[in-house]
Amino acid sequence: MSSLEIRTVDVVQYMQPLREGGSLPAIVKADDDFMYVLKFRGAGQGKKALIAELIGGELARAIGLKVPEIVLMNLDDSFSKTEPDEEIQDLLKFSVGLNLGLHFISSAITYDPLVPLVDSFTASKTVLLDSMIINIDRTAKNTNLLNWNKELWLIDHGASLYFHHNWDNWEDYPERAFSKIKDHVLLEKADQLPEAADAIRNSVSEELISSIIEAIPEDWLTEESNPMPPEQIRAAYRTFLCTKLKNIDSLAKYASDAR
Repeated sequence: MSSLEIRTVDVVQYMQPLREGGSLPAIVKADDDFMYVLKFRGAGQGKKALIAELIGGELARAIGLKVPEIVLMNLDDSFSKTEPDEEIQDLLKFSVGLNLGLHFISSAITYDPLVPLVDSFTASKTVLLDSMIINIDRTAKNTNLLNWNKELWLIDHGASLYFHHNWDNWEDYPERAFSKIKDHVLLEKADQLPEAADAIRNSVSEELISSIIEAIPEDWLTEESNPMPPEQIRAAYRTFLCTKLKNIDSLAKYASDAR
């Protein structure tokens, strides 16, 4: 199985918080001299949001959608000691270790549903991606889409795969239809769903899914409240996503009916 290469960088400067995000992500500079949007392991949804971000982003990239580069980011304990804001100080303190970053696109603007600069095929692939990862967070109120260089870029997949917040009943989800797709901001534009399903089937394999899941850092898969070992959790993600891939035509039909 070919492995997915995700770079690891060190945070060297905390630039500013992004207060429009509920989890208080931040713009930071890394030791490669690039700036990133840092998603913290110590934020409200914790490491599971980082896992969803990694899986959702890399699946999107695999099917030909635009996603900023995802990196793993080492954060040491020096930043919390010099931060005057107590809320941010606590967030930095609880996030020492490996976090997730997205390459910062400084000149991008938030996608405006009233000025749709997206073709129907891209919209269709995005709708089906979000059906696969059960992403509840791509609505007109919060699009999690950017326009940059007249292209659509996908960000913020941390609310996806929400079944992993309660592993007791995760097996109920793989075969279940995703009813919230009816609220998707791009659904109206998504009139090439069968073609998008074919494209996803041709670009995503079970091997690719496994390589993305294997790229999840081991310590993101451990938590005191969950006795499942990391390999069992990886297997659950793999089963979920492979089942969704197998059912891609059904997802397309459900989304089409929702239109």
